[in-house]
Parts: sequence; structure tokens; C-alpha cells
Amino acid sequence: MNYWIQNLAPHGSPEEIGVIQLAWLGDSIWELHQRLRYIHMPLKSKELHLSVVNEVKAEAQSKSLQDIEHLLNSFEINLIRRARNKTKRFPKSSNPVLYSRATGFETLLGWLFLKDPKRLSKIFEYLDCK
Repeated sequence: MNYWIQNLAPHGSPEEIGVIQLAWLGDSIWELHQRLRYIHMPLKSKELHLSVVNEVKAEAQSKSLQDIEHLLNSFEINLIRRARNKTKRFPKSSNPVLYSRATGFETLLGWLFLKDPKRLSKIFEYLDCK
């Protein structure tokens, strides 16, 4: 389901973008990926929405990060660490550890979307098989 990303070329200079902005971008990329996964399911719009919400909440993103951590290189791990350390505010309903891990995951996705779409595609393929 990641065909939309496979033909993208690296774009921009993510080095000049803050980790919070990368996380913001990564969150939208993850949500779009999840929507594309569910689009062909014969569900009502409310069911589709709830399915995607379950995939994009902090707990699910933290779990996805856990699933791919063994695949990451030292630069990616450091990027995630920087994003986790930058996260200072958390929703009251969220676990701060899970929320900061989710922010790290989103930051990685935003970075890869701009810098290495083919690697992002491979990570999505891996996560889709989990």
C-alpha cells in the first residue's frame, strides 16, 4: 500500500527543519498511509475513521517504532532521540513516555519522506507485514 511513496524523489533540506516540524509532517504521512490501507475495506465512514484513529494514536505509533527499532541506523536513532528530548508538552490523557516515542516515530517519518522516500517505503512495507 505504499505505492504512493515509491516514486518520490528526495526533496528539500530537512536538515534545516526542526524536529517538531518534521514530526508534524510525519504524523500526516502516517495518517495518509493508514487511510490508504483502509480505503478498500467495505466499511462505513465512521468505522474507517475509528480504524485509522486507532493506528495513528500515540500508543500505536510507539508500538510501530518498537517494531522497527532494530532496522534503524545510528543517524535515525539519534534523530528520534532528539525529537523525544524536544517533546515537553503532553496531552493529559497520554503517557509521556509513549507520547515522546510517538513524536520520535513521526519525526523519523517526516525526515525519511523528505530525504529518503525509498527507505520510508521499505519501513512501511515492513510495518504492514506486522
